[in-house]
Amino acid sequence: MVESSIKTKKENKKGLGGFLDWVERVGNRMPHPAAIFVILSIIIIFISDICARTGVHVQFTMVDKVNLETKLTDVKAVSLLTADGIRYIFTNAVKNFTSFAPLGTVLVAMLGVGMAEETGLIQALLRKTVMSTPKQLITAIVVLLGVMSNIASDAGYIVLIPLGALVFLGFGRHPIAGMAAAFAGVSGGFSANLLIGTTDPLLGGITTEAAKLIDASYKVEPTANWYFMFVSTFLITAIGTFVTDKIVEPRLGAYKNASSEDMTQLTDEEKKGLKYSGIGFLIFLIFILALVVPYNGILRDANHKIIGHTPFMDGIVPIISLFFFIPGVFYGIASGGIKNNKDVANSLSKSMSKMGGYLVLVFFASQFVAYFGHTNLGTILAVKGADFLKSTGLTGIPLIILFILVSAFINLFMGSASAKWAIMAPVFVPMFMAIGFSPEFTQAAFRVGDSCTNIITPLMSYFALIVSFAEKYDEDAGIGTLISTMLPYSVLFLIGWSCLLILWFCLGLPLGPGAGIFM
Repeated sequence: MVESSIKTKKENKKGLGGFLDWVERVGNRMPHPAAIFVILSIIIIFISDICARTGVHVQFTMVDKVNLETKLTDVKAVSLLTADGIRYIFTNAVKNFTSFAPLGTVLVAMLGVGMAEETGLIQALLRKTVMSTPKQLITAIVVLLGVMSNIASDAGYIVLIPLGALVFLGFGRHPIAGMAAAFAGVSGGFSANLLIGTTDPLLGGITTEAAKLIDASYKVEPTANWYFMFVSTFLITAIGTFVTDKIVEPRLGAYKNASSEDMTQLTDEEKKGLKYSGIGFLIFLIFILALVVPYNGILRDANHKIIGHTPFMDGIVPIISLFFFIPGVFYGIASGGIKNNKDVANSLSKSMSKMGGYLVLVFFASQFVAYFGHTNLGTILAVKGADFLKSTGLTGIPLIILFILVSAFINLFMGSASAKWAIMAPVFVPMFMAIGFSPEFTQAAFRVGDSCTNIITPLMSYFALIVSFAEKYDEDAGIGTLISTMLPYSVLFLIGWSCLLILWFCLGLPLGPGAGIFM
């Protein structure tokens, strides 16, 4: 009977592994995201010529936001294979790259985050928070810290996931359950957060570029989805805790070697560093408050507002950067990692050296987005798509659900959120604008779908690393093990998060400061 049970279990794993092998083969045959943008750019060049030669154009009515008057607009396809089009490709290549909205915002933000990561501040903060948590709250805190860790980009994958295993092990619980809880928060809840992180200005910049296809003056702020993502953090934490405690850990059973490892304590240097980083943060906070709180504060606009197109909001990216940079420097000095200004420069250089792949991706993505806009294909497709959706009656909640599912499905085969959104935004943002949805709402719906399936696709860049972590505690663990463990999180995140967005839609709540659901 026991042998039969074991055999069945192995057969089940083999069957699931066969499906995952198929997914992996399909994914491995896909080109690199940078290559995808090159291919798409070439396709756009030829399609633009065909559309221009056949006289493709659209007429639509839009509202002039300055005069608040409607006007009829006629947009024609522009070819990139004419003499003017070829000149545009060559003369605007550098401009397309340097003016691409996400480029500067991410690089500036990563200066500060990189400093905090290189000095060890982020890792120490994660460990201290987890170590000081009561046993009954440990699952929730691990998931919550996973969600919060996306502020520091990939730090959560490298630090928090193996730490989650150690924490659970120290409490006599199954370490793979701890890994799963951390992984669910870090990757499944990637878009949610209590704070504004590097993902917000990145996606907001791409959305801004896409919205300009319809309204050249439109700007999506980094805080565009803050209210929704703030509440989403608690939802993801609650769902992640429930799945870990009620589904994943009971399925894994008791761990035989639960007393073999202990949690790693902070060193005296790390404790001193955290103390001084707190002082640095307090100094910076007082400085920012002095610029914002007074009625005539320097970072307020001419009407004394803080939120909106104000110096404070326009400067949110360098503020985020300094939010991490200053405490990071204080931590490094106190812990001994920084001894002079050369160490500061070296830490910044190391953090920025990791952005090489991002720069390559952005160069080709920026050309694709620029071509899409210059040829007017984005506007034409948006208007035609909006007309089609209107003719089918597919609007409101059914449209939202379908878009979330499409985003989640595409995420199974293309891991980079920025790469996906750079492709999808020029199509869906104008399309949704044409039927009355704001770019901020479209962006929020994409973030829901994009995050939920991160944890079940072998194409996610850190997936192999997580499998290797699991093998430390179960030598038979593989891709099938990880997928079967994470699938309940993915499904319930997708259902729960979609329901929250639909509730938000029904109540007409603002998504962020000055960002509504409708145009």
